[in-house]
Amino acid sequence: MTEATPRPPGTPCWVSLMVHGIDATQEFYRTLFGWEFIPGPQQLGPYVRALLDGREVAGIGQLPPDRHLRIAWTPYLAADDADETAETIRCCGGTVAVGPLDAGEAGRLAICSDPTGAVFGVWQAEAHHGTAAAGPPGTPVWNELLTYETSATGKFYRMVFGYEVEPVVSAEHDYATLRVAGEPVASLHGVGNALPRDRGPHWMTYFEVADTDEAARLVQELGGHVLRAPREGQAGRLAVVADPEGAVFTLVRSAAR
Repeated sequence: MTEATPRPPGTPCWVSLMVHGIDATQEFYRTLFGWEFIPGPQQLGPYVRALLDGREVAGIGQLPPDRHLRIAWTPYLAADDADETAETIRCCGGTVAVGPLDAGEAGRLAICSDPTGAVFGVWQAEAHHGTAAAGPPGTPVWNELLTYETSATGKFYRMVFGYEVEPVVSAEHDYATLRVAGEPVASLHGVGNALPRDRGPHWMTYFEVADTDEAARLVQELGGHVLRAPREGQAGRLAVVADPEGAVFTLVRSAAR
């Protein structure tokens, strides 16, 4: 169990989803993960925080009707100074699309993308330190960037957040682990032309479940889609799914469970 405490820079600390139908989306994730919801900061429009056993685990916001953005789970990476981090992102070839701006007393945020277009958030915590639980079913447990190749991409994230980038030596896979103070916090996976043409490089959030096969079936029953059927992987039993609005995420029953 991870309590909500200040995270070192670069540590994934929150995941958030912007959708068109916030009420229907809440019902989907309430049934899938057992989440409850409370109001969150409203600076960017209607927004709720998801709770699991009283602990905040994720956020869901409502897009304006005229905004037709890709619906996707977005990880937020911790920063001591969101403004300084945003300027570094620009200097390293990335883009700052939103902010930095204050989210009430919760903290300061920016929505950015790396040089390949993969979107992520930057979070400077004040009252809200981010995800208060990680590990039990229904919580986000990992974030992975699917990109063209890991070398140049890893250099960008190292320059911005100071990660230690640890390549995995393999003739078959282009994979690297991002570490903060020696601890693994996220990963990069280079898949070249295997990236979906309609999505490009993107971050993927993994949510823990008690039973991957059952959770995948429930996703379909609730109007979502199974994009990659349950299978065994190094991390555990995995399935790639999408919610009814198209947000893609991975279900995982971790091997350690």
